[in-house]
Amino acid sequence: MTRLQFRWLASLAALVATHAFAQALPEPKPTEPSATAAAAPVSAAAEGIYAATRPSLLQIRTLVEAAGRQSSIGSGFLVAADGLAITNYHVVSQYALEPKTYRLEFARPDGMQGPLTLLAIDIANDLAVVRLAGSDLPHLAFDPVAVAGESPRGERVYAMGNPLDLGFTIVEGTYNGLVERSYTERVHFTGAINPGMSGGPAVTDGDKVVGINVAKRLDGELVSFLVPARHAAALLARARKDPPIDLLQVREEIDRQLIAWQAGFYQGLDAQGFRATTFGPYQAPESASTWFNCWARTNAEQTPKPRAQMDSSSCTSQSSLFIAGDFDSGRAELSHAYVRSTDLNAFQFAAFLSQYYGSASMARSWSRKRLTEPACHEDFVAPADPAMAPVLRAVWCARAYRDFAGLYDVALTTVTQDRSREALVSRLVMQGVSYENALALGKRFMGEVTWTK
Repeated sequence: MTRLQFRWLASLAALVATHAFAQALPEPKPTEPSATAAAAPVSAAAEGIYAATRPSLLQIRTLVEAAGRQSSIGSGFLVAADGLAITNYHVVSQYALEPKTYRLEFARPDGMQGPLTLLAIDIANDLAVVRLAGSDLPHLAFDPVAVAGESPRGERVYAMGNPLDLGFTIVEGTYNGLVERSYTERVHFTGAINPGMSGGPAVTDGDKVVGINVAKRLDGELVSFLVPARHAAALLARARKDPPIDLLQVREEIDRQLIAWQAGFYQGLDAQGFRATTFGPYQAPESASTWFNCWARTNAEQTPKPRAQMDSSSCTSQSSLFIAGDFDSGRAELSHAYVRSTDLNAFQFAAFLSQYYGSASMARSWSRKRLTEPACHEDFVAPADPAMAPVLRAVWCARAYRDFAGLYDVALTTVTQDRSREALVSRLVMQGVSYENALALGKRFMGEVTWTK
Protein backbone atom coordinates (compact mmCIF):
# COMPACT_ATOMS: atom_id res chain seq x y z
CA MET A 1 0.00 0.00 0.00
CA THR A 2 1.20 3.47 -0.80
CA ARG A 3 1.27 5.63 2.30
CA LEU A 4 0.58 9.32 1.94
CA GLN A 5 2.71 11.56 4.12
CA PHE A 6 2.43 15.26 4.80
CA ARG A 7 4.67 17.66 6.68
CA TRP A 8 3.52 20.53 8.83
CA LEU A 9 5.50 23.59 7.89
CA ALA A 10 6.68 24.81 11.26
CA SER A 11 10.39 24.13 11.78
CA LEU A 12 10.89 22.50 15.20
CA ALA A 13 14.26 21.96 16.83
CA ALA A 14 13.45 18.45 18.04
CA LEU A 15 10.68 17.50 15.62
CA VAL A 16 8.55 18.50 12.70
CA ALA A 17 4.98 17.26 12.67
CA THR A 18 3.79 15.55 9.53
CA HIS A 19 0.56 14.05 8.71
CA ALA A 20 -1.57 12.28 6.49
CA PHE A 21 -2.51 15.27 7.46
CA ALA A 22 0.27 14.83 10.01
CA GLN A 23 2.72 12.43 11.48
CA ALA A 24 5.86 13.28 13.41
CA LEU A 25 9.12 13.09 11.49
CA PRO A 26 12.37 14.36 13.01
CA GLU A 27 14.05 17.17 11.15
CA PRO A 28 17.07 19.03 12.48
CA LYS A 29 16.78 22.78 12.39
CA PRO A 30 19.22 24.32 9.89
CA THR A 31 22.03 26.39 11.33
CA GLU A 32 23.24 27.90 8.09
CA PRO A 33 21.37 28.81 4.90
CA SER A 34 22.04 26.37 2.07
CA ALA A 35 22.30 27.21 -1.58
CA THR A 36 19.60 24.69 -2.45
CA ALA A 37 17.14 26.37 -0.07
CA ALA A 38 17.34 29.71 -1.85
CA ALA A 39 14.00 31.13 -2.95
CA ALA A 40 13.01 30.73 -6.58
CA PRO A 41 12.85 33.89 -8.74
CA VAL A 42 9.54 35.72 -8.50
CA SER A 43 7.57 37.54 -11.16
CA ALA A 44 7.09 41.28 -11.41
CA ALA A 45 3.56 40.85 -10.02
CA ALA A 46 4.93 38.97 -7.02
CA GLU A 47 7.40 41.76 -6.34
CA GLY A 48 4.60 44.27 -5.97
CA ILE A 49 2.48 41.96 -3.83
CA TYR A 50 5.40 41.15 -1.57
CA ALA A 51 6.26 44.83 -1.12
CA ALA A 52 2.65 45.61 -0.19
CA THR A 53 2.10 42.70 2.21
CA ARG A 54 5.54 42.30 3.79
CA PRO A 55 4.90 44.79 6.65
CA SER A 56 1.99 42.60 7.81
CA LEU A 57 4.07 39.41 8.10
CA LEU A 58 5.33 37.90 11.34
CA GLN A 59 7.82 35.28 12.31
CA ILE A 60 6.47 33.49 15.39
CA ARG A 61 8.97 31.92 17.76
CA THR A 62 8.45 29.54 20.65
CA LEU A 63 11.25 30.00 23.18
CA VAL A 64 12.29 27.82 26.09
CA GLU A 65 11.65 30.11 29.04
CA ALA A 66 14.62 28.99 31.10
CA ALA A 67 17.14 29.18 28.26
CA GLY A 68 15.68 32.14 26.38
CA ARG A 69 16.36 30.44 23.03
CA GLN A 70 13.95 29.42 20.32
CA SER A 71 12.61 25.89 20.21
CA SER A 72 10.46 26.26 17.11
CA ILE A 73 9.60 28.82 14.47
CA GLY A 74 6.65 29.48 12.24
CA SER A 75 4.95 32.38 10.50
CA GLY A 76 1.84 34.49 10.92
CA PHE A 77 0.24 37.68 9.68
CA LEU A 78 -1.56 40.67 11.13
CA VAL A 79 -5.29 40.93 10.44
CA ALA A 80 -6.15 44.02 12.49
CA ALA A 81 -4.62 47.40 13.30
CA ASP A 82 -4.74 46.58 17.04
CA GLY A 83 -2.32 43.65 16.73
CA LEU A 84 -4.54 40.63 16.14
CA ALA A 85 -2.77 38.01 14.03
CA ILE A 86 -3.42 34.56 12.56
CA THR A 87 -1.10 31.54 12.64
CA ASN A 88 -1.37 27.75 12.88
CA TYR A 89 -2.17 25.97 16.12
CA HIS A 90 0.81 23.68 15.58
CA VAL A 91 3.10 26.73 15.52
CA VAL A 92 2.05 27.69 19.07
CA SER A 93 1.22 24.20 20.39
CA GLN A 94 4.28 23.86 22.62
CA TYR A 95 3.39 27.08 24.43
CA ALA A 96 -0.32 26.23 24.57
CA LEU A 97 0.33 22.86 26.22
CA GLU A 98 3.29 23.91 28.40
CA PRO A 99 2.92 27.66 29.16
CA LYS A 100 5.26 27.43 32.15
CA THR A 101 8.04 25.97 30.01
CA TYR A 102 7.74 28.10 26.86
CA ARG A 103 6.88 31.63 25.79
CA LEU A 104 5.85 33.18 22.47
CA GLU A 105 7.57 36.02 20.64
CA PHE A 106 7.18 37.67 17.25
CA ALA A 107 9.64 39.28 14.87
CA ARG A 108 8.52 41.64 12.09
CA PRO A 109 10.37 42.30 8.82
CA ASP A 110 11.39 45.75 10.09
CA GLY A 111 13.25 44.13 13.01
CA MET A 112 10.65 44.88 15.69
CA GLN A 113 10.27 42.07 18.24
CA GLY A 114 8.11 41.43 21.28
CA PRO A 115 5.85 39.05 23.22
CA LEU A 116 2.68 37.46 21.90
CA THR A 117 -0.54 36.62 23.71
CA LEU A 118 -2.51 33.52 22.71
CA LEU A 119 -6.22 34.34 22.37
CA ALA A 120 -7.96 31.42 20.65
CA ILE A 121 -7.31 28.03 19.02
CA ASP A 122 -9.09 25.81 16.49
CA ILE A 123 -7.68 22.28 16.61
CA ALA A 124 -9.75 20.88 13.75
CA ASN A 125 -8.49 23.53 11.32
CA ASP A 126 -5.02 23.96 12.88
CA LEU A 127 -5.45 27.68 13.54
CA ALA A 128 -4.70 30.13 16.34
CA VAL A 129 -5.25 33.82 16.99
CA VAL A 130 -2.50 35.73 18.78
CA ARG A 131 -2.04 39.39 19.67
CA LEU A 132 0.93 41.72 19.84
CA ALA A 133 0.92 45.15 21.42
CA GLY A 134 0.46 48.10 19.09
CA SER A 135 -1.94 50.32 17.18
CA ASP A 136 -2.35 51.47 13.58
CA LEU A 137 -0.44 48.37 12.49
CA PRO A 138 -0.38 47.33 8.81
CA HIS A 139 -2.58 44.30 8.27
CA LEU A 140 -4.19 42.06 5.66
CA ALA A 141 -7.86 41.41 4.91
CA PHE A 142 -9.59 38.18 3.95
CA ASP A 143 -10.76 37.75 0.38
CA PRO A 144 -14.60 37.81 0.53
CA VAL A 145 -14.77 35.46 -2.47
CA ALA A 146 -12.57 32.93 -0.64
CA VAL A 147 -14.55 33.31 2.60
CA ALA A 148 -17.67 32.50 0.59
CA GLY A 149 -15.90 29.40 -0.79
CA GLU A 150 -16.06 30.63 -4.39
CA SER A 151 -12.40 31.13 -5.34
CA PRO A 152 -11.82 29.92 -8.91
CA ARG A 153 -9.54 26.97 -9.62
CA GLY A 154 -6.43 28.11 -11.45
CA GLU A 155 -6.26 31.49 -9.72
CA ARG A 156 -2.72 32.71 -9.14
CA VAL A 157 -1.92 32.75 -5.43
CA TYR A 158 1.14 33.94 -3.50
CA ALA A 159 2.22 32.28 -0.23
CA MET A 160 4.48 34.09 2.23
CA GLY A 161 6.43 33.22 5.34
CA ASN A 162 9.90 32.69 6.75
CA PRO A 163 11.14 29.31 5.48
CA LEU A 164 13.90 27.57 7.45
CA ASP A 165 14.60 30.84 9.30
CA LEU A 166 16.21 32.25 6.12
CA GLY A 167 14.12 35.42 6.00
CA PHE A 168 10.70 36.44 4.73
CA THR A 169 9.93 35.32 1.20
CA ILE A 170 7.14 34.90 -1.34
CA VAL A 171 6.21 31.84 -3.42
CA GLU A 172 3.94 31.76 -6.47
CA GLY A 173 1.49 28.92 -7.07
CA THR A 174 -1.97 27.98 -8.23
CA TYR A 175 -5.20 27.65 -6.26
CA ASN A 176 -6.69 24.21 -7.01
CA GLY A 177 -9.74 24.08 -4.77
CA LEU A 178 -10.41 21.78 -1.85
CA VAL A 179 -8.60 18.46 -1.59
CA GLU A 180 -10.87 15.55 -2.42
CA ARG A 181 -11.28 12.53 -0.13
CA SER A 182 -10.65 14.48 3.05
CA TYR A 183 -12.97 15.14 5.98
CA THR A 184 -10.81 18.11 7.02
CA GLU A 185 -10.97 20.94 4.50
CA ARG A 186 -7.64 21.82 2.89
CA VAL A 187 -6.88 23.77 -0.28
CA HIS A 188 -4.44 22.21 -2.75
CA PHE A 189 -1.79 24.84 -3.58
CA THR A 190 0.88 24.20 -6.20
CA GLY A 191 3.65 26.21 -4.59
CA ALA A 192 6.93 25.27 -2.90
CA ILE A 193 6.16 26.18 0.69
CA ASN A 194 8.61 24.87 3.29
CA PRO A 195 9.06 24.39 7.05
CA GLY A 196 8.93 27.72 8.85
CA MET A 197 6.16 29.04 6.58
CA SER A 198 3.37 27.50 8.69
CA GLY A 199 0.78 30.11 9.52
CA GLY A 200 1.82 32.52 6.80
CA PRO A 201 -0.78 33.95 4.40
CA ALA A 202 -1.56 32.98 0.82
CA VAL A 203 -2.97 36.00 -1.02
CA THR A 204 -4.44 36.96 -4.38
CA ASP A 205 -2.96 39.56 -6.69
CA GLY A 206 -5.27 41.96 -4.87
CA ASP A 207 -3.43 41.32 -1.59
CA LYS A 208 -6.43 39.52 -0.05
CA VAL A 209 -5.98 36.35 2.02
CA VAL A 210 -7.40 33.12 0.53
CA GLY A 211 -5.69 30.62 2.83
CA ILE A 212 -3.10 29.92 5.51
CA ASN A 213 0.01 27.77 4.86
CA VAL A 214 -0.23 24.49 6.76
CA ALA A 215 1.38 21.40 5.15
CA LYS A 216 3.17 19.84 2.18
CA ARG A 217 3.29 16.38 0.61
CA LEU A 218 6.54 14.54 1.24
CA ASP A 219 6.31 12.26 -1.77
CA GLY A 220 5.56 14.88 -4.43
CA GLU A 221 6.76 18.17 -5.86
CA LEU A 222 4.89 21.46 -5.48
CA VAL A 223 1.97 19.82 -3.67
CA SER A 224 1.20 22.00 -0.69
CA PHE A 225 -1.86 22.77 1.40
CA LEU A 226 -3.68 25.77 2.83
CA VAL A 227 -6.36 26.14 5.47
CA PRO A 228 -9.32 27.87 3.75
CA ALA A 229 -9.65 31.54 4.67
CA ARG A 230 -13.20 31.14 5.94
CA HIS A 231 -12.04 29.08 8.93
CA ALA A 232 -9.53 31.77 9.93
CA ALA A 233 -12.16 34.49 9.53
CA ALA A 234 -14.55 32.53 11.77
CA LEU A 235 -11.89 32.03 14.46
CA LEU A 236 -10.98 35.71 14.32
CA ALA A 237 -14.62 36.67 14.88
CA ARG A 238 -14.75 34.30 17.84
CA ALA A 239 -11.55 35.74 19.30
CA ARG A 240 -12.99 39.27 19.09
CA LYS A 241 -16.17 38.22 20.87
CA ASP A 242 -14.96 35.77 23.54
CA PRO A 243 -12.48 36.31 26.39
CA PRO A 244 -8.90 35.10 25.76
CA ILE A 245 -8.29 31.42 26.31
CA ASP A 246 -7.27 30.58 29.88
CA LEU A 247 -3.82 28.97 29.62
CA LEU A 248 -4.61 26.89 32.69
CA GLN A 249 -7.63 25.45 30.85
CA VAL A 250 -6.09 24.86 27.40
CA ARG A 251 -6.17 21.07 27.70
CA GLU A 252 -9.85 21.19 28.64
CA GLU A 253 -10.55 23.36 25.58
CA ILE A 254 -8.61 20.99 23.32
CA ASP A 255 -10.56 18.09 24.84
CA ARG A 256 -13.85 19.86 24.13
CA GLN A 257 -12.87 20.51 20.51
CA LEU A 258 -11.64 16.94 19.96
CA ILE A 259 -14.85 15.47 21.41
CA ALA A 260 -16.93 17.65 19.09
CA TRP A 261 -14.78 16.76 16.07
CA GLN A 262 -14.88 13.01 16.61
CA ALA A 263 -18.64 13.10 17.14
CA GLY A 264 -19.15 14.57 13.68
CA PHE A 265 -16.53 12.37 12.03
CA TYR A 266 -17.63 8.99 13.40
CA GLN A 267 -21.34 9.74 13.16
CA GLY A 268 -20.69 10.71 9.54
CA LEU A 269 -18.94 7.40 8.91
CA ASP A 270 -21.86 5.53 10.44
CA ALA A 271 -24.41 7.52 8.43
CA GLN A 272 -22.64 6.88 5.12
CA GLY A 273 -22.42 3.19 5.93
CA PHE A 274 -20.40 0.38 4.38
CA ARG A 275 -20.15 -1.24 0.98
CA ALA A 276 -19.40 -4.95 0.62
CA THR A 277 -16.13 -6.13 -0.96
CA THR A 278 -15.59 -9.77 -1.91
CA PHE A 279 -12.56 -11.77 -0.72
CA GLY A 280 -12.93 -15.38 -1.86
CA PRO A 281 -15.82 -16.91 0.12
CA TYR A 282 -16.18 -13.81 2.31
CA GLN A 283 -17.69 -10.35 2.04
CA ALA A 284 -16.01 -7.59 4.05
CA PRO A 285 -17.02 -3.99 4.81
CA GLU A 286 -15.32 -0.94 3.34
CA SER A 287 -16.54 2.54 4.16
CA ALA A 288 -18.82 4.13 1.57
CA SER A 289 -17.50 7.53 2.65
CA THR A 290 -15.51 9.67 0.19
CA TRP A 291 -13.04 10.51 2.97
CA PHE A 292 -10.98 7.36 2.38
CA ASN A 293 -8.26 6.33 -0.04
CA CYS A 294 -8.05 2.59 -0.66
CA TRP A 295 -5.09 0.51 -1.86
CA ALA A 296 -4.59 -3.19 -2.50
CA ARG A 297 -1.58 -5.51 -2.59
CA THR A 298 -0.72 -9.19 -2.91
CA ASN A 299 2.25 -11.42 -2.25
CA ALA A 300 1.28 -13.84 -5.04
CA GLU A 301 4.27 -12.90 -7.21
CA GLN A 302 6.91 -13.14 -4.49
CA THR A 303 9.94 -15.35 -4.95
CA PRO A 304 10.33 -17.83 -3.37
CA LYS A 305 6.66 -18.70 -3.38
CA PRO A 306 5.06 -17.76 -0.02
CA ARG A 307 3.74 -20.52 2.19
CA ALA A 308 0.56 -18.48 2.69
CA GLN A 309 -0.85 -16.18 0.02
CA MET A 310 -2.30 -12.86 1.17
CA ASP A 311 -4.46 -10.50 -0.86
CA SER A 312 -5.18 -7.38 1.13
CA SER A 313 -6.81 -3.97 0.93
CA SER A 314 -6.52 -0.96 3.21
CA CYS A 315 -8.63 2.19 3.32
CA THR A 316 -7.34 5.15 5.35
CA SER A 317 -9.04 8.45 6.05
CA GLN A 318 -7.25 11.42 4.50
CA SER A 319 -7.34 13.54 7.61
CA SER A 320 -5.84 13.71 11.07
CA LEU A 321 -5.43 16.30 13.77
CA PHE A 322 -2.20 17.75 15.15
CA ILE A 323 -2.31 17.88 18.94
CA ALA A 324 1.36 17.98 19.93
CA GLY A 325 4.68 17.35 18.25
CA ASP A 326 4.68 13.74 19.42
CA PHE A 327 0.94 13.18 19.16
CA ASP A 328 -1.71 13.34 16.46
CA SER A 329 -5.21 11.96 16.30
CA GLY A 330 -8.37 11.75 14.21
CA ARG A 331 -7.45 9.01 11.74
CA ALA A 332 -9.49 5.93 10.86
CA GLU A 333 -8.47 2.83 8.90
CA LEU A 334 -10.26 -0.27 7.63
CA SER A 335 -8.22 -3.17 6.27
CA HIS A 336 -8.77 -6.77 5.19
CA ALA A 337 -6.42 -9.63 4.32
CA TYR A 338 -7.67 -12.79 2.63
CA VAL A 339 -5.13 -15.45 3.67
CA ARG A 340 -4.94 -19.02 2.40
CA SER A 341 -2.37 -21.75 2.81
CA THR A 342 -0.20 -22.84 -0.09
CA ASP A 343 1.71 -25.58 1.74
CA LEU A 344 0.94 -25.09 5.46
CA ASN A 345 -1.05 -27.75 7.27
CA ALA A 346 -4.00 -26.74 9.43
CA PHE A 347 -1.92 -26.46 12.62
CA GLN A 348 0.82 -24.41 10.91
CA PHE A 349 -1.79 -22.17 9.28
CA ALA A 350 -3.46 -21.49 12.65
CA ALA A 351 -0.08 -20.57 14.16
CA PHE A 352 0.68 -18.31 11.21
CA LEU A 353 -2.67 -16.50 11.60
CA SER A 354 -2.19 -16.07 15.36
CA GLN A 355 1.17 -14.43 14.80
CA TYR A 356 -0.19 -12.28 11.97
CA TYR A 357 -3.22 -10.81 13.69
CA GLY A 358 -1.68 -10.80 17.17
CA SER A 359 1.17 -8.51 16.14
CA ALA A 360 -1.31 -6.16 14.46
CA SER A 361 -3.65 -5.71 17.42
CA MET A 362 -2.21 -2.29 18.26
CA ALA A 363 0.97 -0.38 17.45
CA ARG A 364 3.81 -1.44 19.70
CA SER A 365 5.26 2.05 20.13
CA TRP A 366 3.41 5.16 21.25
CA SER A 367 3.89 8.23 23.39
CA ARG A 368 3.55 7.03 26.96
CA LYS A 369 3.36 10.66 27.98
CA ARG A 370 0.14 11.01 25.96
CA LEU A 371 -1.47 7.55 26.06
CA THR A 372 -2.02 4.79 28.60
CA GLU A 373 -0.92 1.19 28.10
CA PRO A 374 -3.33 -0.63 25.77
CA ALA A 375 -5.79 -3.01 27.34
CA CYS A 376 -6.93 -5.90 25.12
CA HIS A 377 -9.76 -8.41 25.27
CA GLU A 378 -10.11 -11.50 23.06
CA ASP A 379 -13.22 -13.57 22.52
CA PHE A 380 -15.28 -15.54 19.98
CA VAL A 381 -18.27 -13.76 18.46
CA ALA A 382 -21.12 -15.82 17.02
CA PRO A 383 -23.26 -14.28 14.25
CA ALA A 384 -26.94 -13.58 14.79
CA ASP A 385 -27.70 -15.86 11.83
CA PRO A 386 -25.17 -18.72 11.45
CA ALA A 387 -26.37 -19.28 7.90
CA MET A 388 -25.20 -15.81 6.87
CA ALA A 389 -21.81 -15.32 8.51
CA PRO A 390 -18.93 -17.19 10.14
CA VAL A 391 -17.91 -17.21 13.78
CA LEU A 392 -15.25 -14.54 14.40
CA ARG A 393 -12.33 -14.51 16.74
CA ALA A 394 -12.14 -10.87 17.82
CA VAL A 395 -9.43 -8.90 19.58
CA TRP A 396 -10.44 -5.49 20.98
CA CYS A 397 -7.64 -3.18 22.17
CA ALA A 398 -8.02 0.34 23.57
CA ARG A 399 -5.80 2.93 25.19
CA ALA A 400 -6.93 6.16 26.79
CA TYR A 401 -5.66 9.70 26.24
CA ARG A 402 -3.98 10.86 29.43
CA ASP A 403 -4.68 14.57 29.00
CA PHE A 404 -8.06 14.45 27.27
CA ALA A 405 -10.92 12.76 29.09
CA GLY A 406 -13.26 10.53 27.13
CA LEU A 407 -10.99 9.89 24.13
CA TYR A 408 -9.35 6.62 23.09
CA ASP A 409 -7.39 4.93 20.35
CA VAL A 410 -9.11 1.64 19.53
CA ALA A 411 -8.14 -1.29 17.30
CA LEU A 412 -10.54 -4.13 16.49
CA THR A 413 -9.15 -7.22 14.71
CA THR A 414 -11.33 -10.15 13.62
CA VAL A 415 -10.43 -13.53 12.10
CA THR A 416 -12.94 -15.91 10.53
CA GLN A 417 -13.11 -19.36 12.12
CA ASP A 418 -15.00 -21.50 9.60
CA ARG A 419 -12.10 -22.96 7.57
CA SER A 420 -8.81 -24.61 8.48
CA ARG A 421 -6.60 -23.32 5.65
CA GLU A 422 -8.08 -19.98 4.65
CA ALA A 423 -9.35 -16.99 6.61
CA LEU A 424 -10.29 -13.35 6.39
CA VAL A 425 -8.44 -11.06 8.79
CA SER A 426 -10.21 -7.70 9.17
CA ARG A 427 -9.17 -4.66 11.13
CA LEU A 428 -10.77 -1.38 12.17
CA VAL A 429 -8.57 1.32 13.73
CA MET A 430 -10.05 4.47 15.28
CA GLN A 431 -7.98 7.34 16.70
CA GLY A 432 -9.38 9.94 19.06
CA VAL A 433 -12.80 8.32 19.40
CA SER A 434 -15.23 8.21 22.30
CA TYR A 435 -15.75 4.73 23.69
CA GLU A 436 -19.44 4.86 22.82
CA ASN A 437 -18.72 5.66 19.16
CA ALA A 438 -15.98 3.04 19.00
CA LEU A 439 -18.33 0.33 20.33
CA ALA A 440 -21.11 1.30 17.93
CA LEU A 441 -18.90 1.35 14.83
CA GLY A 442 -17.01 -1.78 15.90
CA LYS A 443 -20.23 -3.73 16.37
CA ARG A 444 -21.48 -2.66 12.96
CA PHE A 445 -18.12 -3.51 11.36
CA MET A 446 -18.21 -7.07 12.71
CA GLY A 447 -21.80 -7.49 11.59
CA GLU A 448 -20.79 -6.72 8.00
CA VAL A 449 -18.35 -9.67 7.77
CA THR A 450 -20.41 -12.34 5.99
CA TRP A 451 -20.13 -15.19 3.53
CA THR A 452 -20.30 -14.34 -0.15
CA LYS A 453 -23.85 -14.76 -1.35
